[in-house]
Amino acid sequence: MLLLLGTVAVLLFVVGVLVAVGHFYPASDAELIDWFPTRSPEVEVQNEIDDVRQMLEAQNEMRRRRGAHELTEADVEARVIEDERWKSRMHRGI
Repeated sequence: MLLLLGTVAVLLFVVGVLVAVGHFYPASDAELIDWFPTRSPEVEVQNEIDDVRQMLEAQNEMRRRRGAHELTEADVEARVIEDERWKSRMHRGI
């Protein structure tokens, strides 16, 4: 029983020290653990734009093979808006 209490006490002490260091450390949490994003938010946005463009091009290539008309970005946006409206109606139970 004494071993169990001692183990719990040591664990609580270690957790308490870590919490205290994190609370009183003057810099940001990211600096405390030496973490910084690998890419800037601007690069992430540009990557998302490129991904959407590439997916649209690939889908249009498949549509051309089938003989269907190509989709534009405006067509995709209109479909997304309509899907969101449909989900909203279903969520409200209309």
